[in-house]
Parts: sequence; structure tokens; C-alpha cells
Amino acid sequence: MKEYDYLIIGSGIFGAVFACLKKREGKKCLVIDKRPHLGGNLYCERIEGIDVHKYGPHIFHTSSKKVWDFVNSFVEFNRFTNSPLARYKGELYNLPFNMNTFRQMWGIRTPEEASAIIERQKEEAVSAMKEAGHSTPANLEEQAKILVGQDIFEKLIKGYTEKQWGRKCSQLPPFIIRRLPVRLTYDNNYFNDKYQGIPVGGYNRLIEGLLEGIETRTGADFFEDREYWSGLAETMVFTGQIDEFFDCRFGRLLYRSLVFEEEIWDCPNLQGNAVVNYTDIEIPYTRIIEHKHFGMTGQEVYNNPKTVISKEFPSEWTPGVEPYYPVNDEANDRLYSQYKVLADREKNVIFGGRLAEYRYYDMAPIVERLLDGKYDRNI
Repeated sequence: MKEYDYLIIGSGIFGAVFACLKKREGKKCLVIDKRPHLGGNLYCERIEGIDVHKYGPHIFHTSSKKVWDFVNSFVEFNRFTNSPLARYKGELYNLPFNMNTFRQMWGIRTPEEASAIIERQKEEAVSAMKEAGHSTPANLEEQAKILVGQDIFEKLIKGYTEKQWGRKCSQLPPFIIRRLPVRLTYDNNYFNDKYQGIPVGGYNRLIEGLLEGIETRTGADFFEDREYWSGLAETMVFTGQIDEFFDCRFGRLLYRSLVFEEEIWDCPNLQGNAVVNYTDIEIPYTRIIEHKHFGMTGQEVYNNPKTVISKEFPSEWTPGVEPYYPVNDEANDRLYSQYKVLADREKNVIFGGRLAEYRYYDMAPIVERLLDGKYDRNI
């Protein structure tokens, strides 16, 4: 008999929820993380009385009452509604694309006027694509234009996307943008989900609640002493990079990374919104996050005379740099499928989360899959 039933490598949302559910079943778990803190990319730091999302903004959203009730059983969530803005050459536009956006862009007021402009531009994009000899979109630029037209693409998609991926839109595969929702209503709510919010007091409280009564160790790198860690438990749960688990024998999977620059400002309210995207290519960062707007409303904002912002810079990924977004192009997906074959052969290892499954996940789908027992099939 080994000391633990489960060794869980990584304390992000996947590892924390998995450990919590197994503890309820009476299993003994050990959660380790190579970072000096728990929570993975959900980790928040208290700066100037503000909960700062250290690895980018995380907004929990779901239409599942089961998932919502589960996370709220550990910490109360606030009523935050994600309503980002886009800034292009000094002008501000509401997101997602809705009647406010179209009024700001074209000066129109009715859904009929907006629909007519969008449909005309979409027809022009389809004609241009066919003239180029393409029966279907050959790249992201063509894909975006046939979905929303030239104006929205140029002002709100092109620069942001090229900064995000470090490539021209004409060099990116079309599947990156499978759909671009257009709302012919004056509704700035970014998500369609019934429930959304952020834990009151920050995500650390959610992680602490999930891991209450479970043994954890930080600053513990699985790969520095793999033999020792592997011998502690009957089953391992691996949430890291799947190619590293198999010593990159087929080659490395690629990612995009991010760099955050924090600034403390001597003013209570810098931009008036939690998230402002910068969509022109000349500005190197993709967005500015003003963290106090995630947790403070009304007079609370002005009761604190300082504010904290983070500028988000996309960057190329290299080994040792934090991986954020899988590059799910054809070559990398093919490479991942080779590692997936090896993973399926591991009888006592469960692979889960965005790095181990090489796909981008929102938080709620991970929680839902775990609640539904989707990952117990590996055992």
C-alpha cells in the first residue's frame, strides 16, 4: 500500500476540484505544485487592497446550476458581468459586437440598418474570396470577413489577433475563428451563460475551500525527482504539459505565452472598466486590465484612492516560459494525438486540463466534466 491514493500534480482548477471530489469519497490525496503558491493561473495577490489576477483575468461563467452551486458552496461569487471595451485609434467600441458597437462604428440606430451594412460587407468578402480562387476561407482574414465584414475585421479583429498570435491574419488558419457572434440588440454582456461572477475576496478563497483538509506542497517540481513522487501514490493526476511527461519523445508541442506588466496608479479609477482591448497593431499590448472593477462597484471604487492595472503582452513561447494557449493547428494537433496514444496506455495516470489535454478550457467545463466523472475512465 502506498501512502496516498492520488498524487495530483498541479493545483489549478482541475487539480483542486479533482482532489476535493476524491476527498469526499474518502481518498487520501497529495497535491503538489512547482510554483510557490497554490491555484495555478487563478492565483490572486492582494495589492493596495485590490485582488490582482496575476496570470490574467478569470471570469467564471456557466449555464449549469449544478456547477454554479458547487463553486458557490466554497465561496460566494459576486455579480460581475463581463462587458469589455475595444479601443481602436483612440475610439472606444463595446464588445461583443452588438448594436452599441454598430452605432459607434457607423452612426446607425436600428437593427435593420446594422444588418444591411454587415450583410453587404459579407457578400463583398465572399466575392473577393472567390476571385482569389478559394471556395472556402483559406485563412483567418477571409474567415473573419465573411462572418462580420470588412469594417469590424479591420478595427476590432485584425490588430488584436495578429498581436495575440504573432502572425498576420492572412497567415493564420481559418479555424481559429470558427464563429463571431453578432447581436442585433443593445446588450454588452459578453457571455450568454445564465451565471457569471468572481469569488468575493478573489480566487484564492475558492482554491483554499476546494483544498481544505488536503495535504499540499508548493515549490515541488515533479520532474526534479520523478521517481520519488511517482512512488507516493497508487494513481497520479497530471495537469502539466503532456509532451514533457513523455520526455518530448515526438517533439515539443507549441504554445503562445503572455507577459504582464503591473502598474499602480494614484487615482481611484483609470479606465472605468475591468477590461479594455487595444485592437490597433501599433500598441504592443492586447489589453489593459483594471483589477478593482472585478470586485468593487459604485462608491467602493472611489473609497480606495489607488488602482492597479496589468498590461497584457502576447509573446512567443519557449521551454521554461509559462505556456498559456495551445497552438491547435494541424501539425500540433497531429503531434498531440501521438502523445494521446501514450497517455491512454498509462493505466495509473489521469491526464486532465488545458496543458495535459492540449486544448483551451474555460473553468466551468472543467468543473462540469469532473463532477460528471469524465476522468475516472483512465483508472
